[in-house]
Order: sequence, then C-alpha cells, then structure tokens
Amino acid sequence: MRITSRPAPPTGWKRRFLRMPIALYRWHLGCLLGHRFLLLEHIGRRSGQTRRVVLELVNHDAVGRGGEAPDGYVVAAGFGTKSDWFRNLEANPRAKVQVGSRRAAVEAEFLDSDAGGDLMAHYGHVHPKFAVRLCSTIGFEVDGSEADFREAGRNIRFVRLRPMRG
Repeated sequence: MRITSRPAPPTGWKRRFLRMPIALYRWHLGCLLGHRFLLLEHIGRRSGQTRRVVLELVNHDAVGRGGEAPDGYVVAAGFGTKSDWFRNLEANPRAKVQVGSRRAAVEAEFLDSDAGGDLMAHYGHVHPKFAVRLCSTIGFEVDGSEADFREAGRNIRFVRLRPMRG
C-alpha cells in the first residue's frame, strides 16, 4: 500500500453535488440508493441542530442475535477525522440512520486500527472493485491483495453505528 495524497473534504459545487442524495431520503426515495448507503442524522457539536449526511456502508450485520435488528452499520471516515459528521459523533455519539426504508436510532462506536484493518480486508475480499476505488478516493494506492487492504484499513477511521435497544 502506498499513500498518494489525503484529499481534503469537498467544498463548493463538489460538496453540493455529493449532498444531493440527501434529497432522495427527504423525498422518501432513499430506497433507490439500495443498501450500500445510509443517511446519518446527527447533532451538530456547536449548533445543536440536526445535520444529515449520506455515507457509503463498508459493512453491516444482516441480522443480529436471535433474529433481532442488525447489530451495526460500519462507515469509513474517508476524509479523515476532520469531517464534520465524524467530529459531531465524537461530541454526541447518539444519532439516527436510514438504510433503504429502514430507520433506527444508533450509537456510534469508534473502531481501533486493528478492527479497521480487518474490516477493510473483508470489504476488499467481498467487493474488490469498490474497495480499490474507495482506497483510491481516500488517498491509498492498493494492489488488491488482502495485506494491502488490511494496511489501508489500519489508516482509515471506521465507525460502527449500533442500533440502540429498547
């Protein structure tokens, strides 16, 4: 794995373009994005207002123990820990997600680098083309091997969004 360049979060027209999927959820058409994306509703750390962002799912547990709701959704902080949604979750880990038409209250759990390496290695095995693209977007050049994906994953911050029980 080679680090090419870590991109800054998008601004201007790129930011507006990347935020367009939020409108699909607002119009109750989030199901068009399938189960590879989720809408995260979180509280702004300074404003206290509800903020929204659409993120690509890296992993999700299909069914929890005993047939319960999913055990968690995992997303990557592709633009690093300076992303507003990441910093907002650090300040207040309780949030809401919507995947397709399913909604859930969640609590953020910040994963360590070893868990990140395991997740990226798994993601690279299951979705090799998407994993290479994700790594490239984040600033890592990988050769497609499990070891390269694992090393990239150790350098990416992942967040598991666990549904709150009760």
